[in-house]
Amino acid sequence: MTTIVVTGIGATSPIGGTARESWTALLAGESGARTLEQPWVAEHELPVTFAAQAKVRPEEVLERQEIKRLDPSAQFALIAAREAWADAGAPDVAPERILVDYATGIGGLWTLLDAWDILKEKGPRRVLPMTIPMLMPNAAAAAISMGLGARAGARTVVSACASGTEAIANAYEHLQQGLADIVVAGGTEAVVHPLPIAAFASMQALSKRNDDPAAASRPYDVDRDGFVLGEGAAAIVLETKEHALARGARIYAELAGGSVTSDSYHITAPDPEGSGAARAVLAALDQAGATPDEVTHINAHATSTPVGDVAEFEALKRVFGDRVGAIPVSATKASTGHLLGGTGALEAVFTILALHERTAPPTINLDNQDERIPLDVVTSPRPLGDGPQLAISNSFGFGGHNSVIAFRSTDA
Repeated sequence: MTTIVVTGIGATSPIGGTARESWTALLAGESGARTLEQPWVAEHELPVTFAAQAKVRPEEVLERQEIKRLDPSAQFALIAAREAWADAGAPDVAPERILVDYATGIGGLWTLLDAWDILKEKGPRRVLPMTIPMLMPNAAAAAISMGLGARAGARTVVSACASGTEAIANAYEHLQQGLADIVVAGGTEAVVHPLPIAAFASMQALSKRNDDPAAASRPYDVDRDGFVLGEGAAAIVLETKEHALARGARIYAELAGGSVTSDSYHITAPDPEGSGAARAVLAALDQAGATPDEVTHINAHATSTPVGDVAEFEALKRVFGDRVGAIPVSATKASTGHLLGGTGALEAVFTILALHERTAPPTINLDNQDERIPLDVVTSPRPLGDGPQLAISNSFGFGGHNSVIAFRSTDA
């Protein structure tokens, strides 16, 4: 198997406008959840009045024309991809050898719903001609492809909250197949909007800690009551190790493997026994040529929902057995909220940096750990040691989608 490595990272998140800013804030235990100040919160009498919005707004970064012609989801994606590309040294590669694997869970929701309002209130002639290109789920991949001149492909996967991780798993396979020399992979989401908030609240999925947003996302805590809706994007640049070394690139970590499975159980609830998720972990490790005993760090999906956190533990217990309570686990959604289709990509960046800097990031808001989930949860930055490190990052989505990626430390 060809060795695939990470040479660039980028992100715009609820806790930072760049990957490094987000990482610094994560290590400092910051929360991105804040009270929403938009008038539509009161107008619609929303039961949840907070979310984890991106800390740096796209209009502070992008050109005016880009803001006009891209949905916020694609705006975030372009910001993250440009950062990752620059971080990789803006490689001089033939356009036909650059591929984009970029995901979203929902897509251009703001564009779609704004256009519907215009149609109802002002009629069809006022609907913008760019509406369809802006709302389509592949708009982010297309924008990145055109921005970087990538002509080997611009592929989009949509698998709810597993989307970003699945895109990275796909990128691994595409590089193994020789379809490109470099792949830009990741995920994005921008749905902090009254409709998704109302819908998620209706299904009792969101935390209702309106009086204390910063403490609302609390994976593994006995008082967890739902996830915090977040927004943003992340991207990583991947290439073969041979290609990276030939151009003198800095290498953060090796992408050792990735996997996708499905539960075939329920459209929103995870399999309580965690069998599909466990198969995803084992498949990713198998692709990495590794065993469960080699895993030294886990970035868990851990959304802070009462049912989901337990189901993920059951999956991990299936894989790691008695060792499950001895592996350092970070649940970074406690700080960032849940970016849906973008969350796996952001957590991949955090996992990569954890290996690169040999530090497991903390899980905030864990005051009273659920005894049903006896994991070794990292609550302050923890050194991972100098030896070989193998980390996994888990993502699970509505529809029973499971995706896991494995990263290995490297000294190259």
